[in-house]
Parts: sequence; structure tokens; C-alpha cells
Amino acid sequence: MSSYYYFIISKAAECISIVYILGRYVSYVGQDNHTSVSEFLLLGLSERPDQQLLLFGLFLSMYIVTIVGNLLIILAIYSDSHLHTPMYFFLSNLSFVDLCQVSTTMPKMLINILTHSKTIPYAGCLIQMYSFHLFGTMDSFLLAVMAYDRFVAICHPLRYATIMSPRLCVLLVGGPWGITNLQSVVHTSLMAKLTFCADNKIPHFFCDLMPLLKLSCSDTHINELMILVFGIFMGISPLVCILLSYICIFCAVLRVPSAEGKRKAFSTCGSHLTVVLLFYGTIFAVYLQPSGPTSPEKDKAAAVMCAVVIPMLNPFIYSLRNRDMKGALRKLISKTSDPQ
Repeated sequence: MSSYYYFIISKAAECISIVYILGRYVSYVGQDNHTSVSEFLLLGLSERPDQQLLLFGLFLSMYIVTIVGNLLIILAIYSDSHLHTPMYFFLSNLSFVDLCQVSTTMPKMLINILTHSKTIPYAGCLIQMYSFHLFGTMDSFLLAVMAYDRFVAICHPLRYATIMSPRLCVLLVGGPWGITNLQSVVHTSLMAKLTFCADNKIPHFFCDLMPLLKLSCSDTHINELMILVFGIFMGISPLVCILLSYICIFCAVLRVPSAEGKRKAFSTCGSHLTVVLLFYGTIFAVYLQPSGPTSPEKDKAAAVMCAVVIPMLNPFIYSLRNRDMKGALRKLISKTSDPQ
């Protein structure tokens, strides 16, 4: 099982390496395409001065809770040998991704509020865009992988250990890492080739793909085509996997004769189903509405839910509804408070 956590560390190092190389590339291309913009202005969630202190306190609290909660989940799983199973390996990866995702946007937003500065460098903006899409898309793939894990556990319990081998677990996580990295690198590389003219104000609290495209004075048809191609695959394939897994799970559970057996079967996937409903429910509620002009406020609301609120809630959902996680967290806290 230690190889699982070596895998997480290796992926973290890989992301840092890619961000460094991408930063060098973006700086080079930005000089080469003669763009007149050297920095962008992030307008944030609100431009009203009287709301800045409230926003700072609220989001600083949420950021600290998210970091501490997800770190506790990772450490509890690592320290308890009973949790060295595929399900908790996927959960530790989800906590790692949530930790990275919230750290992509929140620190810069908090610094901007504190210093009364809204600027972000050109290269820093594109790296933030790369990181947000990498970890955001990885979140949806991990939810799909966890749904498949629950499908195997409930529908094929006797073959679970054979099917969910360490090699398959690493492939199920490593494959999405590669695909999401490819998507983010393509979007960022194409964005770096665009020219930005006088307007550099982004009506958001971080650098996102669509607001940046709207600021460009270049032809963005290739960028929009890639958004469509990747969006169809990256958006639909995890959702289809989740839906198919849960259809099979519900069919299998309905065949269980006893009410107690049904309750136990559903309890093993209750936490995951809650997170899936939160994640996709937010996306559907914001974007699947009657057609009309898109509002920056809608985009901000969706981003806050997906990038801040859900990563903060995940540790509570997975620990409060899970007896094994609660036990592991108690052991970890007792070890920390009493090292002898």
C-alpha cells in the first residue's frame, strides 16, 4: 500500500515540474506574440469596499477548514493500515486534489483583498488557469473512479480483491492524471498564443478560460473548438460512468431480500453519492437553465461552489458518515496529542 502514497507524491512532483516548465514557456511565448498586456486585473467577487473585510474573513476561514480537513483525511488513511484499501486510496487522492484545487485560487484572492491589489502577472494568470482546469477535471474523474469501485464492491463482492488490484488502482488514477494534464496543457498553450490588447479586467476572482478568451483580440476559433472537443469527452465520460455504475448498484441492491442488507449496501456508497449530487447538482443548477446571456455572477457562484465549498465539505461528508474514518481520525488525533 505504500506504493499508493508514493504514487500521490510522484504526481505532486510531476505537477510542480509541469507548472515550472509551463511558466517558462508562457513567459517566452508571451514575449514572442507581442501582447500588450503584462498583467490582468481580477475584479473579485465584489468591488464594494465595505464587503472586502467580510469576504476576507469568510474565505480565509473556509480555506483553513478545507486545508486542515483534507490533510487530516490523507494522514488518517496513511496512518491506519485498516484503511489501506482501494476505496480509501481513491479518497486520499480526492482529498489531495481538493487541497490543490482550493490552493490554486484562494491564496491569490485573499492576498488581493488584503493588499487592496487586483493584479496578477500574465504568466501567473495562465498557470492559475492551467491548475484550476487540471484539478477541477481530475475531481470529476475521481468521482467516476470511486463510483466504479463501489459498483465492483456491491455487484461483485467475491471478486473485489482480484478486480481492484493495486495495478488497476494506479491505472484508474494515473490515466485521468495524464488526460487532464493533456487537456490543461493544450488549453494553456493555445491561450498563450493569443494576443491581449488594452482591456485586461477579468470579472472573476481567478483566471478562468472563458473570461480570458473574451478579453483576447485574436481569432479564438481554435481555442473554442478545443473547449468543445475536450468538454464533450471530459464532461460526459465521467458522468456516464457514474450513472451506469449507480444503475447497476441500484439493480443489485433491489435484488437483496432483506431490508437490513439493502441498508448496508446503500450505506457503503452514501457519502460518495452525496458528493456526486453536490458536484453535478451545482453544475446543472447554474448552467442548465433557459437560454439567455451568461452572467458573470452565475459563473462566480458555480466556481465558488465547485472550487471552494465542495472541497471544504468533502472531509465532513466522508468522515461523519463513515465509522472507519471516524475511528482513524480519533487514533490520529490521539497520537498527535499524546506522542508517547
